[in-house]
Amino acid sequence: MLVPGNTLLTDTPEEGRALAIMLARKTVAAIQPDADVRQRLRPDYAGNADSLTMAAHAVAVEFATIAAANNYWRERVSNDDQ
Repeated sequence: MLVPGNTLLTDTPEEGRALAIMLARKTVAAIQPDADVRQRLRPDYAGNADSLTMAAHAVAVEFATIAAANNYWRERVSNDDQ
């Protein structure tokens, strides 16, 4: 399952961020399903600033999608204020 629970809705931005990281990791696993290959490649990107920046960008894109799906958590916050 690429989207756990089949939803992007989360209660908090913190949960949304954790979901974004999970989705980015699941995307990599879906693209390269061989765990041994991923493990072999890890040292190549783990010490490469450009690779790490690209990984952070992938998480940021996932988080932006989740935030939009959650209406940036504004609706829940404004309802709590009432």
